[in-house]
Amino acid sequence: MTVLRNVRIWDGVSESYAQFDSLRIEGERIAAIGEAPDSRDARDFSGLTLLPGLIDGHVHLCLDPDIRAPADQPSGDAVRDAMPARLRRMAAAGITTARDLGGGEWIDLEMRDRLAAGELVGPRLVCSGQPITSPGGHCHFWGGEASDTEQALAVLERQVEHGVDLIKVMATGGSLTPGSQPVDPQFPQPVLEAVVEAAGAHGRHVAAHCHGTAGIRNAANAGVRTIEHCSWVGTAGWHTDYSHEVAESIAKGGAFVSPTINSGWKRNLGRQDYEARVGANFDRMREAGVRLMASTDAGIPGVYHHDLPGALPYFSHFARLSPVETLRTATSNGAEAIGLGEVTGRIEVGLAADLLVVDGDPLVDLNVLAAPAHVVARGRFVEQN
Repeated sequence: MTVLRNVRIWDGVSESYAQFDSLRIEGERIAAIGEAPDSRDARDFSGLTLLPGLIDGHVHLCLDPDIRAPADQPSGDAVRDAMPARLRRMAAAGITTARDLGGGEWIDLEMRDRLAAGELVGPRLVCSGQPITSPGGHCHFWGGEASDTEQALAVLERQVEHGVDLIKVMATGGSLTPGSQPVDPQFPQPVLEAVVEAAGAHGRHVAAHCHGTAGIRNAANAGVRTIEHCSWVGTAGWHTDYSHEVAESIAKGGAFVSPTINSGWKRNLGRQDYEARVGANFDRMREAGVRLMASTDAGIPGVYHHDLPGALPYFSHFARLSPVETLRTATSNGAEAIGLGEVTGRIEVGLAADLLVVDGDPLVDLNVLAAPAHVVARGRFVEQN
């Protein structure tokens, strides 16, 4: 048993702090809030703030962000050896849960199982394995190519056989794959519908990579769980082809938008036309009832796996979210989006003791997240670097 005393608590949902100032952990779970029995394991956190551990809804653990060309990325044991350090840095940064959305060798699943067994330090992982993509399409080098419904379902079955937690499909092209165009759909809607139906039959949700508006429409109408990127790419470029009809379809289907805003977006600060266009898209999505989740696409060039705490102020800025709204995307909303709403993402009795402790007021200033005082993952304190 561990008791945290004299700490300001934000539960992951509310507009302000709880009236209680103590929390008791037993094993991996939150056992009580507001009850602080005498204990030699008590910790005095006077002046600190406690909130749920952060959730990054889109990472690629297999990718080295210092390598730009996909063809130059390592594989096999080199990837297996690099992942534990990435996971430790993520946990030390306050990321206690992450969803890995693609790789070619299922090494992320090995890490997931080792983390669950307590062999490694890092976040809880939810993993998709090989994404379903078109021949020569985005990330085709990960081995999930399919030219029709039958082949797409064969890729899906292969992922299920390996024990994935969800299915990833590339509904459009992507900018990092030579010969692939973000504006172009990669599958017609009926193929995506078949993927969603088959995944559901296996108890899995579907995450769809979507840059172009046509692909976003196909994925939303097919009933995917999360729309990754949602870049509204049209013939005039990025964020230029917003469709309120499609946004309403996303909301009606209950999907979350995972916009992968990371610290690299600071390059767009001060670009008034860009900021206005992106901000207006987010305003209209919220008007349509679209729910958001935090994500970074960690692993792509220049985006490190522990980036999320530093990325959230940029997410808040570009999406025109308040600090509380932003924090929900990285806690309670993020957990619901990836299927772990009854496991983590909130400070509530019975849920996992996944906790972030910071010095300062994150409901006012998200920048305090970048320097955690303590992190607890599954009831264990994580050593700070």
